[in-house]
Amino acid sequence: MPIDYDKLLARPFPQIEQPYSARDTILYALGIGVGADPLDEDQVRFAFEEAEGFAPLPTMPVVMAGPGFWVREPDTGVTWEQVLHGEQRLTLHNPMPSEGIAVGQTRIDGIVDKGEGKGALIYVAREIHDKATGTHIATSVSTTFARADGGFGGPDGPTLPVSALPDRAPDMADEVTTVPQAALIYRLSGDTNPLHASPSVATQAGFPAPILHGLCSYGIAGWSILRSCCGGDPAKLKQLDLRFSSPVFPGETLRTEIWRDGTDVSFRTSVVERDKVVLNNGYARIAP
Repeated sequence: MPIDYDKLLARPFPQIEQPYSARDTILYALGIGVGADPLDEDQVRFAFEEAEGFAPLPTMPVVMAGPGFWVREPDTGVTWEQVLHGEQRLTLHNPMPSEGIAVGQTRIDGIVDKGEGKGALIYVAREIHDKATGTHIATSVSTTFARADGGFGGPDGPTLPVSALPDRAPDMADEVTTVPQAALIYRLSGDTNPLHASPSVATQAGFPAPILHGLCSYGIAGWSILRSCCGGDPAKLKQLDLRFSSPVFPGETLRTEIWRDGTDVSFRTSVVERDKVVLNNGYARIAP
């Protein structure tokens, strides 16, 4: 059945409580690749619970207290086999504790019908709070591109704007080489889609090998911004937005080019081995 615009826009989501420990915080960091240099104290800070200043990476809220792969439920009208994660936005209101219970409340903020054969955009927002204190940790907004579901009679806008990159050479760049088992580690933070683990599933989907999670690439770009522009201080990163433009394979090197204009940071990320842009229109806001 096609998407029912009014029904999908009003879709209720249960409040999700997700307990997490220092072990989960460390596992997320290791999945991003932080800790590759065990002698680098700036990395060890996020990968060892006894390190001074131990804290979660600031991008960790994107994997917390979500509703799961809800588009797979038949009453959504979404052809779940054809969905892609198109964009990710994260606004950080307060630092997340290194362990606790995260509370997430999801809502659909908008649906855009791009037309028959052109797909649809579904903007899904999630507010994340700390249960013990009620502190508002983050607002996560993701764009789901439902490639097979356009033409249901919904509105053709408005679409969320994307950040344009400056028309000059980047001010700096940072490289992170992923390990071949990166997706197998990252999936333990919650995304167990077999596309990222099973060679046969990847082949069926048209890929030569399992691909890296988009949110893992997102976290790697966040790590590059964190250590290049924030002095490694997770409290200084206030916003991280980007558009996914191409898949990444575990073992590839991600090079993030960075333009800094005061507290505004623009960036894009490419795979070095294939000279392919994989994350584009990146924008980060950092504390003064």
